[in-house]
Amino acid sequence: MEHDPQHLHLPSAREDLERATPRVETPQTRSPSYRLAFADPEFMLRDELRPVRLQLELLKPELVLQEHEIESTIVVFGSARIPAPEAARSQLEAAEAALRERPHCPVTRRKAAAARRLVERSRYYEEARCFARLVSEAGQRDGPRRWVVVTGGGPGIMEAANRGSHEVGAKSIGLNITLPHEQVPNPYITPELCFQFHYFALRKMHFLLRARGLVVFPGGFGTMDELFETLCLVQTRKVRPLPVLLFDENYWRRVLDFEAMVDEGVIDPEDLDIFRYVETAEEAWACIRRHYGLEAEDPLPAAPEDR
Repeated sequence: MEHDPQHLHLPSAREDLERATPRVETPQTRSPSYRLAFADPEFMLRDELRPVRLQLELLKPELVLQEHEIESTIVVFGSARIPAPEAARSQLEAAEAALRERPHCPVTRRKAAAARRLVERSRYYEEARCFARLVSEAGQRDGPRRWVVVTGGGPGIMEAANRGSHEVGAKSIGLNITLPHEQVPNPYITPELCFQFHYFALRKMHFLLRARGLVVFPGGFGTMDELFETLCLVQTRKVRPLPVLLFDENYWRRVLDFEAMVDEGVIDPEDLDIFRYVETAEEAWACIRRHYGLEAEDPLPAAPEDR
């Protein structure tokens, strides 16, 4: 078998693994210590190997994204609990039917009220879906794939964004995370770009490595964590400035008081310029294009080489 010149005459790891399969079983060859280290799951899962696993989790997605020519991305964050409008209406119908049967039950009344709010919030799902279509159609016309939509890979807003890309025949990325409760990747992620992470820190790094914009829909603790990570990195100049767009000004002003942080002196007034509010998919896309000085038909800029 011929080898790549850069590897000289050394056999590949796969070849060595095949050769390492014992032809004769003895107490020595059955011992775990006899296994090749990289092919020993028990060894790889030891606490002492955490630094190695961290490196692997950084390297694997990077190599795959390079192989698929993913040059730059647009990140979409938002709640996993915001359903598609049709699902929200179905839940409301069920909740209202239960309320008609038990109109004085406080539990059914609360469920009906929550279902009505879900129907209102489901508009975010449609906006995320529309935004992903706009970005994907512009960024994946030909050549290296630019401004590829990336999400956390779960349901709700994440599903909506991956779905929008899928509907226009474009690739999109899902960066899933292992959680105590079962999480299945949404069905609209491009399968070969669907990753699973153990470490939140490495996952968040991959969100930003190629990011050219961040659109944040209403969400809870996870969304807040991802948003403030980005705000902190931009504020401290650990990443280049990029558009950070908060969808639905009423929501964000209700749950976060950035002006109060300025008043308390814990952030500077100019820190409020790191982000801006948007209300529609079209407005968000226009903000990103404006940030990069692009007109409607201008080509997208290449991602910087020194990410």
